[in-house]
Amino acid sequence: MISARRYRFGRGGTTLPHRLIKGAQGFTLIELMIVVAIIGILAAVAIPNFMRYQAKARQAEARLILGDMFAKVMIASQAQSPISYQFPSTAPIEFLIRGSPKYSYWYDIGGTPTAFPGGSTVTVPCDVNVAPPGPPVVAASQFSFTAAARGNVDSDSTCDDWAINDIRKLTNTMDDVAM
Repeated sequence: MISARRYRFGRGGTTLPHRLIKGAQGFTLIELMIVVAIIGILAAVAIPNFMRYQAKARQAEARLILGDMFAKVMIASQAQSPISYQFPSTAPIEFLIRGSPKYSYWYDIGGTPTAFPGGSTVTVPCDVNVAPPGPPVVAASQFSFTAAARGNVDSDSTCDDWAINDIRKLTNTMDDVAM
């Protein structure tokens, strides 16, 4: 049987007991500590994954621009007679880098790895002003070439190196994200 002293009656019908309403003033300290611990565990799992996904997205720049460089080198080599992947300078390739890239891009000009203008010039913590050591090394001959990119996607001392060759084989020779 419902006692009138324990329950309040109003227009909307029966409500919760008066004692429960009066006692429910907030959360206990233990409840708040449990919530903070759960948030901490979720953050410990999510933040490293988020950073890795960001670095992988930055690697897309190298893949995309090396693909463009491949197309420009193929067009420039077809314009020469006889067909050759050797060029006197970077100008015949007509490869332009726009924006603020995270990588420097390299091609063999006269037996020397040469950086295209407009690429990254960062020297700390990873020096991108030095051609990737390989293998494969940056090289060009009459019948084949290997171009490369070097950058730093996550601000550590390990460089991220990519290479593409005349058969459009794209290789991540030094994976900065996996380190």
